[in-house]
Amino acid sequence: MKSCLIVDDSSVIRKVARRILEDMDFIVDEAEDGQEAIDKCAREMPDVIFLDWQMPIMSGIEFLKALRGYNGGDKPKVVFCTTERDIGQIAMARKAGANDHMLKPFDQAMLEEKFQPFV
Repeated sequence: MKSCLIVDDSSVIRKVARRILEDMDFIVDEAEDGQEAIDKCAREMPDVIFLDWQMPIMSGIEFLKALRGYNGGDKPKVVFCTTERDIGQIAMARKAGANDHMLKPFDQAMLEEKFQPFV
């Protein structure tokens, strides 16, 4: 089974995403901010990361830049999930190493579409 780390400061978003991803047979872990996510990745690198843009302590973009600098940090597929519809921010995320993005609010079908290729 593939592992997925959900990184979002919203407990509601984490809960909804967890339920959907576990139904897709992912082993799911959660982090409330980028720093907690970096700490978890340092211990065990996930296969896929669901990543929020705006978080306290360390933003999604800061996390992504740090992740891609780690040994093995190039391996996880990263899907940025954001309320931002700014094409410049999406381009910035792609340049920093995001593999894909999706917009909030999302539903089950949207999440499944983005994560199915990684199962």
